[in-house]
Amino acid sequence: MSDWRTYYEQRQRTAEEAVSYIRSGDRIATGHACGEPTYLVDAMVANAQVYEHVEIFHMVAMGKCEYAKPGMEKHFRHNANFVGGNTREAVSCGRADFTPCFFYQVPNLFHTTLPLDVALVMVTPPNEDGMVSLGVSVDYDYEAVMTAKTVIAQVNDQMPFTYGKLVPVTEIDYFVEHSAPVMELAKPNIGEIEQIIGEYCASLIQDGDTLQLGIGALPDAVLLSLKDKKNLGIHSEMFSDGVVDLMEAGVITNQCKTLHPGKFVANFIMGSRRLYDFVDHNEDVLMLPADYVNHPLVIAQNDNMVSINSCVQVDLMGQVCSESVGQKQISGVGGQVDFIRGAAMSKGGRSILAFPSTAAKGTVSKIVPFLDPGACVTTTRNDVDYIVTEFGIAHLKGLTLRERARALISIAHPKFRDELQQEFVRRFPLG
Repeated sequence: MSDWRTYYEQRQRTAEEAVSYIRSGDRIATGHACGEPTYLVDAMVANAQVYEHVEIFHMVAMGKCEYAKPGMEKHFRHNANFVGGNTREAVSCGRADFTPCFFYQVPNLFHTTLPLDVALVMVTPPNEDGMVSLGVSVDYDYEAVMTAKTVIAQVNDQMPFTYGKLVPVTEIDYFVEHSAPVMELAKPNIGEIEQIIGEYCASLIQDGDTLQLGIGALPDAVLLSLKDKKNLGIHSEMFSDGVVDLMEAGVITNQCKTLHPGKFVANFIMGSRRLYDFVDHNEDVLMLPADYVNHPLVIAQNDNMVSINSCVQVDLMGQVCSESVGQKQISGVGGQVDFIRGAAMSKGGRSILAFPSTAAKGTVSKIVPFLDPGACVTTTRNDVDYIVTEFGIAHLKGLTLRERARALISIAHPKFRDELQQEFVRRFPLG
């Protein structure tokens, strides 16, 4: 029996035993998004009465987030870098905190302001060399494993084995074997507006481009509009099922990429079991940490890099809010700015921010004279490039403030253009 097998067997624990190593006052990072080790998190929450003031750092939270529920304040405090549906109320009410940070810088927080006592992650069973894979979530999980004082892993034989950054079992302190389906993400509904926006975005994408896509109906609509393109590549913080469809159709080949040619590159994935089966033991998929994949200088090494993201509001100067409604934090920066800046430095690169022109069932314009009071500026007016709605494309890079305002008004919903025009006249009386 090799040394790693002995190590592995000696450090197997039940979930209840494993979470007993957590102490009051600890800071914990849990596996990200669909890589959350829900079995371990449930065991920790069940043990809540033992803990006081345990901080839980997490980005996209796909699990139940019971540690952020009312009544848990004495035991846990959630620290979010990205606010999701399960954590918005806790952040809004003050039971949880929000930490702004570009995605590519998150792993470094574990070396500076957020040193970790415990990492709770989900991994595959070890291979013959004693290496485990972090599967669908390498992003900040890898650095959490490397830096935390104590690492507890849920070993799940249903987690896809992905290449890029593998972890020796000797970097993990305790192993809890538990087989469970990896969380899946339902496909969004793509309506007529999303289809139109997808077609506009596709018109800005050329054969051989490398793409970064976010998540949701708009990125999926863009993918559906790319079926006539050739030799596209993927270098993205994440990707979902639509990318597999285009690979099987021969649209995505990764052959024209100037960085990691022939390879899909991402730091996490979210989707269906079909997606997870596609990446499982697929050497053409590289899952690498966010401080590499999302670093603007790394992104820029891809010629013809195109980033496609969405937002909440754009004002007439081109300032973009993508993560709050007024003062209410509803999401996070994610990789938006990482990729916008990386694409700007890329030879032939472009960035696109795409969104429906209205919100709240058509009653609110998303192109506005001023961002809502308290709203954060996610992407500055100096960074913004293309803005796309169902009414067209505004290319803002290099335009004056007057020209920007005019271009944005032209792609706003017609029923809001008069009031936007009034602000234009007030602001630019000779324009």
